[in-house]
Amino acid sequence: MQIKKYHSMPKEQSSIKERSRTGIREPRRYKVTIYNDDFTSMEFVVRILMEVFFKSQAEAEALMLKVHHSDKAVVGIYSYDIAVSKVEKATRMARE
Repeated sequence: MQIKKYHSMPKEQSSIKERSRTGIREPRRYKVTIYNDDFTSMEFVVRILMEVFFKSQAEAEALMLKVHHSDKAVVGIYSYDIAVSKVEKATRMARE
């Protein structure tokens, strides 16, 4: 707690400023990275990026090419639960 007097106020008045800590903080964020392999087609990668990660056609194609040329790319940054959910959905689609 911080107490601060203002000089422009009469001496009997004071302004109290309280700072309370709630212990709430923003959840950690996790990067979801896709890697290049010899089995997954470029078209399927674009489909996954559009359907699971909600990328536009242009974004999906650019990310796919980045993966193709540099072997990996970050496709999104999410809270843990959402990141796991998206990875599981993409893995499930790939296995089908």
